[in-house]
Amino acid sequence: MSLIEDKKLPVAKLRRTADIKSLGFRTTKSLPKLDALVGQERAVNAVSFGLSVQSKGYNIFMVGEPGSGRTTYAMQELTRCAATMPAPDDWVYVYNFDEPGTPLAIRLPAGKGKELAKDAENVVEDLKSVLAKAFDNNEFEDNKAQLVKSFQEEVNKYMEELRKWAEEKHFAIKRTPQGFVNLPMIYVPPLNDADEKPADPENGAEQTEETETKNNEPVLREMQQEEFENLSEEEQEKLQKTSEEISQKTLETLRAIREREKDLKEKIKELEGQICRNAIGPILSELRAKYAPNKKLEDWFDDFTEDIVANFNAFLAAARDEAAEVDFTRYEVNSFVSNNPNEGAPVIRETNPVYYNLVGKVEYESRQGNLYTDFRRITPGAMHKANGGFLLLEAEELLRQFMSWDALKRVLRCRELLIENLGEQLGYIPVSSLKPEAIPIDMKVVVVGTPYLYYLLNIYDPEFQKIFKIKADFDTDMPRTKESEMQVARFIAGFVEHEGKLNFTVNAVGEVIEWASRLVENQNKLCTQFNKIAEILVEATAWAKMEGKKQVGLDHVIKAIEEKTFRSNLLEEKIRESFSDGVIRIDTAGSAVGQINGLTVAQLVDHSFGSPVRITANVYMGQEGIVNIEREVNMTGPIHNKGLLILSSYLGRKYAQHFPISMSARITFEQTYGGVEGDSASSTELYCLLSALSGVPLKQGIAVTGSVDQFGNIQPIGGVNEKIEGFFSYYKVSGLTGEQGVMIPHQNEQHLMLSHEVIEAVKKGKFHIWSVKTIDEGIEILTDVSAGTADENGEYPAESIHGKVRACLEAWIERSYRHKKKMQDKVDPPEDKKKSKGKKNKKKSAIFEESGK
Repeated sequence: MSLIEDKKLPVAKLRRTADIKSLGFRTTKSLPKLDALVGQERAVNAVSFGLSVQSKGYNIFMVGEPGSGRTTYAMQELTRCAATMPAPDDWVYVYNFDEPGTPLAIRLPAGKGKELAKDAENVVEDLKSVLAKAFDNNEFEDNKAQLVKSFQEEVNKYMEELRKWAEEKHFAIKRTPQGFVNLPMIYVPPLNDADEKPADPENGAEQTEETETKNNEPVLREMQQEEFENLSEEEQEKLQKTSEEISQKTLETLRAIREREKDLKEKIKELEGQICRNAIGPILSELRAKYAPNKKLEDWFDDFTEDIVANFNAFLAAARDEAAEVDFTRYEVNSFVSNNPNEGAPVIRETNPVYYNLVGKVEYESRQGNLYTDFRRITPGAMHKANGGFLLLEAEELLRQFMSWDALKRVLRCRELLIENLGEQLGYIPVSSLKPEAIPIDMKVVVVGTPYLYYLLNIYDPEFQKIFKIKADFDTDMPRTKESEMQVARFIAGFVEHEGKLNFTVNAVGEVIEWASRLVENQNKLCTQFNKIAEILVEATAWAKMEGKKQVGLDHVIKAIEEKTFRSNLLEEKIRESFSDGVIRIDTAGSAVGQINGLTVAQLVDHSFGSPVRITANVYMGQEGIVNIEREVNMTGPIHNKGLLILSSYLGRKYAQHFPISMSARITFEQTYGGVEGDSASSTELYCLLSALSGVPLKQGIAVTGSVDQFGNIQPIGGVNEKIEGFFSYYKVSGLTGEQGVMIPHQNEQHLMLSHEVIEAVKKGKFHIWSVKTIDEGIEILTDVSAGTADENGEYPAESIHGKVRACLEAWIERSYRHKKKMQDKVDPPEDKKKSKGKKNKKKSAIFEESGK
């Protein structure tokens, strides 16, 4: 058998088909749904371990590509684990009677937060009527009147004592609108019958007989201004001094009365307080007992009671007039975080992790252009709600939000959460706001992200490893076994049941399994990004329903895959039109020296495809070595440049062991106007170069892909299916003759999952796939000429590829020598020709001695 037939791959190796019989069912209706994560043992073990460790910093970062089931599995596991845990405590915020700007945070057993809020509301309503009744009874009024009476008697006593003392000093004390004044008094002698009745000093009227009768003795009356002025200076000074003494005594008396008045108010306040406490005592005692023991809450109840006592009139006003505007909001309770005691620990998934959604906020109300707030407007964030349980976040969304990542790290590091206004924190809003008391936080955080974000955080955030010590790595594929194929089938059954779709036949399931292998380009693997598989399930179901079918068959799955490709391959078709229109030249028939068809892959966001590219090489005498034209104009990447240097190394090892290589070569990708990167065409370039050096033409109907090492071994490449199908699509338009095909590295055989159309063409002998291990095998398939094997002297058969290449290089070195000698003869003086000739002969002899000639 010839090498070209021996290296041709049979149809069975071009696509691994599903074993329909081993699946053992007719439709997915008879299959149980999948209840576990498939192909992610590493991640499952990591998550299980992470959930079992309760130490600080053992949060979980789930690493994987979208669609690998990270978020779904995380929610399932967190929900399962949370159900086995006790419900965490509730938290409420209450008014701080000592520092109103710092609301108090109080911990309560699960489910008690809302109860306390309702009880506080009911207490306020009850106190309105209870206090009104307490203050409307006769006992309170009698006790209050007795206190006032005692006070009045004591005041009268003080004033009487002051009056008598002043009278002894011949002074009277009178009350005026401006206060008390001291007036000197003089004695009036008793009246005789013949005397004129004196006038009454108070009203200027004459004394009546009654007055005369009562005052048989001399009486005092106010001294008139004229009488005062008639006194001597000494007497006036004496009166003035006495007046000052009386004023001082009056002040002392009034001070004592004020003290008694304060005592009265205190006694009345004590009486009112006692009445209030007696009225509200039973109500609050019941509340204390209901929520005991709770020292912080009991202290707040004490402050609560004292504030009601101090403001009982507000309750009385509200009881008398329901329309009265009385503010009782400070007695309310903000049920901040409430948990159901029968539902275990909370599992919170925050899909929009902006700063306030994570840490909570203090809301404001606009009133006539001003902003107002109080403790009732403190709202919880996701970290408050997840306290005592689990918080699930998406890394990309988290890192996109301003300050959210820093806030999360701070809470995980300090294990407490303080609500802060972001504007105040940054200094943008220089106004005072509430500063709620911090709440201790104990939660486990699970973050879902891509490998790219995970490694970026590892590199640039030194705190990352301290707070996310568990890495759950999700693989993109799993081994393809009978068990894993059945798991995919059960996944389809579960998806159908959950989404209410049509059942799939076993042939349709087999096609989906093969599609799962195609997604990862490996016959021995299956894709674990089940969202991509689910897309095909949905679309295949849609096509089946359009046809009025009751179940999804093989044709519907194939149709879904083809249509999905068609929706995204517009650019591919435009490029294919360029080939068919002759805009881009590709030779498909015959053979040519120094020209070969390579294969490239274009990777778009939602589609990748292959297309042929014409690679050409020119060689000639020179000293430049191999030069890539794209490289000279900076159109190549470093990996491609590395492949080019490997070609030089290969030629040196193969042909320059006995004489130096003197050559120049130019290689280019014809009609490529974008960048060129990758080394998957390095073997193709080497074939082209060997053809140019040997003069042996290459078959233009065979496209080549593959990397090469310095020893001529072919190495695997990526995108092998796209490359083959791209080349096939081009030839399908121009016409298949049975001479066309693609030559690939033998390691890529396991990656072949070709389309049904390519498989059918290979079956009919219209298209072929060859796999090779070395450059020697490849060049023989491309030329039908033996590559040649060196003998013990390092010589290759003259008609072999290597023999022809070596002969070409030897001829060039000899020509180069003769050319140099001729040029040297032209510049040497005549008398030195002989000497020069001798030197040249010696140099030539030295050259060929080194090369074994």
